[in-house]
Amino acid sequence: MTKKKKIIILSCMIALLGVTAIFNFVLTATPTNNNAGAVVTTANYFTQYRSERVTNRNEELLQLDSVIASAEQGSAEHSEALTMKVELVEMTEKEMLLESLIKACGFEDVVVVIGLESDSVNVITKSADLTTDDAIMIYTIIEEEMVASPENVKIIPIS
Repeated sequence: MTKKKKIIILSCMIALLGVTAIFNFVLTATPTNNNAGAVVTTANYFTQYRSERVTNRNEELLQLDSVIASAEQGSAEHSEALTMKVELVEMTEKEMLLESLIKACGFEDVVVVIGLESDSVNVITKSADLTTDDAIMIYTIIEEEMVASPENVKIIPIS
């Protein structure tokens, strides 16, 4: 190969490298529109939270199952792990029931979080304008399904 051909090929490769760098910069640049990011975050909050909750609960149940399997039957450790597993399953069922009942009242999306160590109940609802009547309706559902005093119930609207 002659020296002239090598220079032409090398020049073309450098030009292609430059074009690739420019396309990479242009195509991967993200707009800095803060409102668009907030909308996506709010829209994904409920599905992301549910996914994380399922993952965490499954890990907790697996840990409890391993304690139950390794502990001697009838021991304090075995019975404590069984009790914790039953409480965790009951809490998960209550959260899912409350979410379904609140959604049935017309709310677009909702997440209910029941405290494991406390009597607190947090309700996060997708609502642009949560009225007092809506809050009373949510509290009534929670009160009917489980014993919770008003000071332990928090209703948090997210728009």
